[in-house]
Amino acid sequence: MVTHDNIHIPSESFPHWIWFVIEFAIVLAVSALLSREITGAIEDLEDVMQNWVFMGCLSAIFGGWYIVIRGFILKKPILTSR
Repeated sequence: MVTHDNIHIPSESFPHWIWFVIEFAIVLAVSALLSREITGAIEDLEDVMQNWVFMGCLSAIFGGWYIVIRGFILKKPILTSR
């Protein structure tokens, strides 16, 4: 009986950086949806001010995830290898 060394093991060959891309997309989508709802709840704003509020909320939620939650609470480094 002949054995082969070229067996495909997904956990070892799946690129590790893809999980960071998936997390980035999820955090960006959730922060954009929450920012849209927060901006929509504030009435009587001009268009320019709505843009500032939207981008401010988006960056606060996005930055809060990567700096506060991921950095201090979960204590998972972002840009280091395993």
